[in-house]
Amino acid sequence: MSAATEDTENTEKNLAMILTPKGVGAIAVIRLKGPEVDLFLEEHFSKQVIEGRCVHGEIRDGETVLDDAVVVRHGDFVDLNVHGGVWVVKSVLDLAQREGFEVVDDALEMMEGQTILQREVMAALPLAGTELAIRVLLAQPEAWTNSKPDVADRSLWWLLHPPRVAIVGVANVGKSTLANQLFARERSITADVPGTTRDWVGEMANLDGLMVILMDTPGLRETSDGIEREAIERSGAEVGRADLVVVVVDPTQDAREQVELARKYAGAIIVANKKDRPAAWDVVAYFKGVIGTVATRGEGIEALKSEIRGRFGCENMDMKRARWWTERQRQELMGGNEAEGGE
Repeated sequence: MSAATEDTENTEKNLAMILTPKGVGAIAVIRLKGPEVDLFLEEHFSKQVIEGRCVHGEIRDGETVLDDAVVVRHGDFVDLNVHGGVWVVKSVLDLAQREGFEVVDDALEMMEGQTILQREVMAALPLAGTELAIRVLLAQPEAWTNSKPDVADRSLWWLLHPPRVAIVGVANVGKSTLANQLFARERSITADVPGTTRDWVGEMANLDGLMVILMDTPGLRETSDGIEREAIERSGAEVGRADLVVVVVDPTQDAREQVELARKYAGAIIVANKKDRPAAWDVVAYFKGVIGTVATRGEGIEALKSEIRGRFGCENMDMKRARWWTERQRQELMGGNEAEGGE
């Protein structure tokens, strides 16, 4: 099939796509494209849409008003800016499907841009959860015109696809307190009682520009509590899926079990918590690059964030450096083709 034929077929399709990130939000943007767009607006939008103008009106399904929305027409696209509640978004998408629009998740033909690279930038914007990710992504078309990305550099990919970071340690070393500092709020229950965290806790955390899925796990120990034992076993599978492990040790507790645990995770970040208390053993004698913390006061947290960002290539990022973020780009680079910003 020729490129011209493929473009013609894409133009003839009726497509619908959510441009904003998934989940509940204040506003959701649903983009429509295809030959039936004008008919859809005529039948289901209360106002006449003018090219390049923001038009406020009602989206209706028969006699039912689904939402008051702002509709913008630009070229082949129409963007429906609706309220971001789950029911509203689903109702509008269901209506579009009934009217012959195919709902797609990732379609470059739905993106604006003169080149594939520019369209890939627009397609990836909903994945950019931080200002850093947005700035690096938007800089790529120009960066690619000046240099060729290093295929080994996955930093932008990580900015758009949050890595999983697991916090592990024996009981009562301060994992949950440390996790709360990284979450920047009290998310895990903490107490000076072994076994307080009874299940793994996974949630998004913004580490000053890098979003990560942070997993706080139960303290690893022998226990007769069936619920806690099962939670520890289940957390092991989550740790196995992690892209990075942070092992928290407590120098005021016995060294043997903690050292054995830390040595199970090659490449882990070792955090020595409670550095403000008299130590029973020297952590540095066993491990290099140890980060000392006092989790209850937030001491050492910035150093830990910096180390995590560095592990994923996201510390002190050069905005002018070319980076890849799609499988198409990676394959192109691995194939030895010249990276190009226009085609």
